Amino acid sequence: MAIRIEQVDAGSEAEALGLAPGDELLSVDDNELNDTLDYDFYTDSSSFHLKARVADGIREWEVQRPQRGPFGCGFKTYLGDAKHSCSNHCMFCFIDQLPPGMRESLYFKDDDERLSFLFGNYITMTNMQDHEIDRIIKMHISPINISVHTTNPQLRVRMLANKRGGEVLKYLPRLVEGGIAVNCQLVLCRGVNDGDELRRTLADLLELTPMVQSIAAVPCGITDYRKNLYPQVPYDAKTSAEVIDIMEEFGDECKRRHGKRIIYPSDEWYLKAGRPIPAPEFYEDYDQLENGVGMMRLFEEEFLAELDKPHRVYGTKELDVVTGTMAAPLITRMMEELHRQYPMITVHVHTIQNRFFGGNVGVTGLITATDIIAQCAGKLATKTLGIPAVMLREEKDTFLDDITVEQLGQQLGVKVEVLPTAGGDEARALLRSGLHIARRRKSGS
Repeated sequence: MAIRIEQVDAGSEAEALGLAPGDELLSVDDNELNDTLDYDFYTDSSSFHLKARVADGIREWEVQRPQRGPFGCGFKTYLGDAKHSCSNHCMFCFIDQLPPGMRESLYFKDDDERLSFLFGNYITMTNMQDHEIDRIIKMHISPINISVHTTNPQLRVRMLANKRGGEVLKYLPRLVEGGIAVNCQLVLCRGVNDGDELRRTLADLLELTPMVQSIAAVPCGITDYRKNLYPQVPYDAKTSAEVIDIMEEFGDECKRRHGKRIIYPSDEWYLKAGRPIPAPEFYEDYDQLENGVGMMRLFEEEFLAELDKPHRVYGTKELDVVTGTMAAPLITRMMEELHRQYPMITVHVHTIQNRFFGGNVGVTGLITATDIIAQCAGKLATKTLGIPAVMLREEKDTFLDDITVEQLGQQLGVKVEVLPTAGGDEARALLRSGLHIARRRKSGS
């Protein structure tokens, strides 16, 4: 294998050796280079033997470096090669349920262990072989995020529609024994991998704790675009409560064994069950925020903590904001508290029903500009619309339906303000203007 150099940093050690764009790095200390993980790991040394294919053939160098660090080569992608695509056909796959007309990149399904380490993506391991597990352990690439779903091999084959789905479960104990921390995700499908199957999965994973350092369960997302897919039944209040009870039971056992809960239901279960979101101490280090575990509690705690700090603000502020159905009660409550303490700041909350996806999709991060425009046109109280950053891609400029922030503003005739995702940051953003003489304190204070 080899990785092709796209650029060479000026003044770098790579440039001093004469390496140039178009050259291919073959090996370091006889270790093949397959991607940037190999490159970074093996060149981060004070000395190494480098082999490369250059314009006039194969060349080799004994590299002596004054200090460790970047060697100076750049590549076409952050991986040095193409992402590994998913080979599964999961019965719960959200990408298979996407409607047409979205950003093209959203239709690509990756299942790449390198993206798990670099960006926190969850992988099923069905693309992996023994030598890749060996590499993870050798390089101590940790933590790794794994979509487990079930530890029943036969059921996992069925859920992933991949004959390797059960076989690769053997990699979990190998990673743990190799000192690799693992975060686990369980997407639960009603009547499939919940109930006794969930108990089996949690019992198996419990034996791999504490190196399995967190386990989150989320309900299967269901859109209106499930034609020819496995029929899914949404969770209701009763079945959501049953999942919570099992997860909390095993979480209590983890707490007893390790002093840490480790096993968490996502916020959605509590909302569906009509139960209150647990207190902050339940979530400990908030290890599974990316799976919506404790996200609402943390937002509230940070938002209220920011309001409790002294703020000197000037003028008045009034704006509209949008949110998804799941977060709407929390956001409404926080905006009311903001107004109570700072009466000169008024925020009008608009709950957006997700008609673009349909089904049971209620999270704010999946709201599209299409739905905002359709549901807010003629209903906004101000000329400023606050949009949570979680609705946008990383560059904070485009929604899932490929409509830009600028286009949204033009359609609605408003100035769009992108609001931070974290509670404290959002509170600070909303407090940037307003006249404050004496804040109204909470009763009894």
